[in-house]
Amino acid sequence: MTVQLGTPIALGTLQLNAVDDDGVTWLHSDLKGWSSAPARVEFQPRQADHGAWPSPVYLDGRPVTITGKIAAPTTAARDAAIERLIAAVSLTDTTLTVSETIPKQLTLRRSGDLLIEMINPYSVTYSALMTAADPRRYSTTLQTQSTGLPSTTGGLTVPVTLPINLTSSVTGGAFTLINDGSIGTRPVFTIQGPAINPIIACTHPDGSTDQLSYAATLVLGDSLVIDTDAHSVILNGTASRRRYLSGSWPEIGPVSSLAVQWSAPVYDAAALLTGTCRSAWM
Repeated sequence: MTVQLGTPIALGTLQLNAVDDDGVTWLHSDLKGWSSAPARVEFQPRQADHGAWPSPVYLDGRPVTITGKIAAPTTAARDAAIERLIAAVSLTDTTLTVSETIPKQLTLRRSGDLLIEMINPYSVTYSALMTAADPRRYSTTLQTQSTGLPSTTGGLTVPVTLPINLTSSVTGGAFTLINDGSIGTRPVFTIQGPAINPIIACTHPDGSTDQLSYAATLVLGDSLVIDTDAHSVILNGTASRRRYLSGSWPEIGPVSSLAVQWSAPVYDAAALLTGTCRSAWM
């Protein structure tokens, strides 16, 4: 049974602030870079005037240095723990999770040396440099909303009896995604066919809109994934359909929301739009 020591921190499945099932104590000592990512900005001097003209400010990739200590009951347990650490400091994307009041995560990979120093037959200290290409710290909770195409109920039915009372209502076709964080986050939309030339309209709280139009037909069983961060459009997990999509990529602002509506010229009850996002922090 794993016993947590302080704030839970995990690199993939490896707990870095705990006593594990083998009796190995993992003591995290520092997580440099977790609280702040480097900024990318330029300042051009103003001619014959005080000050400078600033460029937009963007966050760069976030380097994170993870340091700590491993204390094991035996030399064999120490060596096994070292191998687990080497595997966890992955050459491919892995998730670093810090269970703060609002648990957050980064996706990162090894970007420098993994330094391991032997203290005695049972203990080592370590330092690992990893970098998150996407500097945002995301909520560990994935927000998911789904809706079918909008449908209309009511209206005029025949035969009619005077006086005529025309009432109808539209149901479905809309949902809202929320970002509780401090920096914009970008949703992923998945359309399950059948759907002909579907359109996704996104409305921000200030009334401005972004629209994504897909100029092709999805048949029953098709799945189209639109990643507004990667700017990718993938059909059935393999085929790029980016050339069929037009419009502007939506982003959910900090401490804001996005009202999402979708439509298609022909209604089909099997069609489904799903939107996912995570709140994001700087």
